[in-house]
Amino acid sequence: MIAAAAEAEELIELTKMSEEADLPTLQTQFEDLQKKWLEVETQLYLGGEFDGNNCYLTVSGGAGGTEAQDWAAILVRMYLRYCERRGWKAELLEKTDGQEAGIKTATFHIKGEMAYGNLKCEKGTHRLVRISPFGAKGLRQTSFALVEVLPEIEETDEVPINPNDLRIDTFRSGGAGGQNVNKVESAIRITHLPTGFVVSCQVERSQLQNRIQAMNMLRAKLLEKQRSEEAAQKKDLKGATQSADFGQQIRSYVLHPYKMVKDLRTDAETSNPDSVLDGDIQMFIDAELKRQAKEK
Repeated sequence: MIAAAAEAEELIELTKMSEEADLPTLQTQFEDLQKKWLEVETQLYLGGEFDGNNCYLTVSGGAGGTEAQDWAAILVRMYLRYCERRGWKAELLEKTDGQEAGIKTATFHIKGEMAYGNLKCEKGTHRLVRISPFGAKGLRQTSFALVEVLPEIEETDEVPINPNDLRIDTFRSGGAGGQNVNKVESAIRITHLPTGFVVSCQVERSQLQNRIQAMNMLRAKLLEKQRSEEAAQKKDLKGATQSADFGQQIRSYVLHPYKMVKDLRTDAETSNPDSVLDGDIQMFIDAELKRQAKEK
């Protein structure tokens, strides 16, 4: 980046000394510098405590039955495509299918450079407006889905977990088949009794592996709760009036009567929802990272 900037500066000086300015070359170099700066600038905003960690991403259909469950499945595909674009690995940990279509909930373990730092910007409620594909009347339908993102956290003294506070249930994994599916109770569901948090994992072959993943998710949930309570106390002291609830609506996806995706936190928007739903969401993430940096 520094070398490219120095080269461009040298070319500008030579152009000043020359009777014929090499404007096309300068324009090309300027555009290249802009692209490189945008990449570097985004990295400057990723300095949070867990930004470099892998993460857990959960998508859940909101109120609205089949419509909401179908919307949740669309969001899952969007995030999987985004992970492909970034070269990240996404492993399904737990999924509950909808009765007619879509999913009720699905949780993925995302492995990649700055996975949590980027995907933390997707926390919240996502709203879809479209013509319902499930109704014969062709009416416009509004659906909601909740996205939760937690950092992967190794065992730490900062989040003590009393074994007596846990209820651990085992059950048979569901799936499309395989030697271990529906034969052995390897799936784990852990309930943290004081908070009511429930986490589960059912894709690993052994009960021990599923338990480790579930405990990692529980640890992350408890740490987030702790940090949220601390942040809320600070905002109360500062006299903040705006809510920062985990489930607040962050983005609207409109497919009818016009096409637009707009982030309600940053006002970033595009008229190409097809590209966004195919995983092209970095512009929204970058805008939110900048907004968070300004708030700090």
